[in-house]
Amino acid sequence: MRKHTILYSIAIVILFPAMLCSCKKFLDQVPNDRQTIEEVFQKKGPSESYLANVYNYVRDESDQWNGNPWTGNVDEVNIAWAKWTIYQVNVGNWNPGASHFYFWQTYYNGIRSATYFISHIDGNKEILALEGQRLIDQYKAEARFLRAYFYFMLLRQYGPVVLIGDNELPADAAVADLQLPRSAYDDCVDYISTELDAAAAVLPTVPVADRDYGRATKGAALAIKSRLLLYAASPAFNGNTGFAGFKNIDGKPFIAQTYDKEKWKKAIDAAKAVIDLQTYKLYEDASGDPVKSYRGIHLAPWNDECIFVRKSNGLWNWDYNCSLRSAGGWNGVSPVQEMVDAYFMKDGKLITESSLYTEDGFTNNVYNMYVNREPRFYASVLYNGARYKGGAITQDSITVNMTYSGRDGKKNGGEDYSHTGYLVVKNVSPETNRINGESNSRPYVLVRLGEIYLNYAEALAEYGGNDAEALKYLNLIRKRAGIPEYGSVGLPAVTGAALVEKIRQERRVELAYECHRWFDVRRWKTVASVMGNLHGMDVNKDGNDFYRRVVADNHLWKEAYYWFPLAQFEMDRGRKLIQNPGW
Repeated sequence: MRKHTILYSIAIVILFPAMLCSCKKFLDQVPNDRQTIEEVFQKKGPSESYLANVYNYVRDESDQWNGNPWTGNVDEVNIAWAKWTIYQVNVGNWNPGASHFYFWQTYYNGIRSATYFISHIDGNKEILALEGQRLIDQYKAEARFLRAYFYFMLLRQYGPVVLIGDNELPADAAVADLQLPRSAYDDCVDYISTELDAAAAVLPTVPVADRDYGRATKGAALAIKSRLLLYAASPAFNGNTGFAGFKNIDGKPFIAQTYDKEKWKKAIDAAKAVIDLQTYKLYEDASGDPVKSYRGIHLAPWNDECIFVRKSNGLWNWDYNCSLRSAGGWNGVSPVQEMVDAYFMKDGKLITESSLYTEDGFTNNVYNMYVNREPRFYASVLYNGARYKGGAITQDSITVNMTYSGRDGKKNGGEDYSHTGYLVVKNVSPETNRINGESNSRPYVLVRLGEIYLNYAEALAEYGGNDAEALKYLNLIRKRAGIPEYGSVGLPAVTGAALVEKIRQERRVELAYECHRWFDVRRWKTVASVMGNLHGMDVNKDGNDFYRRVVADNHLWKEAYYWFPLAQFEMDRGRKLIQNPGW
């Protein structure tokens, strides 16, 4: 199988330009055993190591409790422990002076390093002698892609950013030279899109040789562009008059106040460009089992659905935090009832639509709420009464019991118990065994073809005029999931606004726990309706009393939370910066 865009990790730290720009005279003397920055960019190995260091700014999002907030701060999961940073966000204990998950400076460090690389790699004598200009051009395109990616990551978290372009800002620059304003949202989108196009024009469609696995590809650049333009076309950023008062220092609104339907056409074209590469395909297990197919997207390394992944990651820790305490885990990443209810039934209908759904009684000792659900439910959620076999963790499967007095319940769990009566099993490897110190190494998937299909379908449905094409790609996702397609017997085709809603429902399930939901509900302007009290089973009860909905968590929502605040120290030194609304 091909190995697509694995973020390679080389444990060599290259000195940043900031560390090389000071103290002439005495300190300008360089010991004979050290390389100057000029020498770094004349040799192949050191230059490649420098570029590898730029890749390291791509964040590992596997830690969703202390390192990243995109799953635990929305209506997907409860994170069990108040000691982690995500708890502070969910209870509203943050402000510009104590801004949690603050990645602004980190990404700008990555942007600066990428720009320095682009500006200095030309003329590398050793690369030119061994590989020629082609490789230099490819490396520059990789750095250009990474720089655009970092800008996009800033844009999705903080809104309008400061665009620096190809300018190098020296570390010893005067304060006056660092006073730069934020750019309007659409200007940021245009810049990032143009940069991704420029990178895609040079990057190889697939790795040229085995040594190139781990580098950016044309598909990765086009896929990030697809996500970027989908967001830009969405209601929150396309004619959102709620942001009318959010203006730059020149009085220009940061968010365009007039709706532009053609932004959806741009999103259509961007997603279709990825599809037309015909490089990727939806992963399907050889057995044909849809549960194995869905799980394999993340557990089968190098599969052809993956477009952009991070090889170096902490997925072993994800495995530990999601797994049952009795199987060596920590019982801590728990789907809320709202997420459980979002999964379809095996007839392809929502629980509110299907005659198969009931909350009365048991079948084979399993509560009927969990019977006749779609394959993605069983591939993603661990529920009471399920059979669980943790690979090497347990020789024989066990019956899950998360009731109060159960094996994995609250009574004997200390702080390690599910607050909702569920655990995530999506992207949890059965080969990981904390008791024996074993972990399963695999790439962390950042972008995959399933998302692109849903991007394409959503943009088509919103733009209008080709619902049949949108339905085709929506149904490709459902077919792989093992549920009936819209337009089949008992499940009528949908069009217009109903189709948009069906795509949103599918996106919630297909991309669950992959750091999409927070950005989706925000860009759709539905976030206020899904936050607040979130529910689960009653983990304080045993027996049948366990099976009733109770409030398990509360995720506080304020309008200010559309974007994270700029840190106060950034505002203090950046005199032209405008703080995000509500902060």
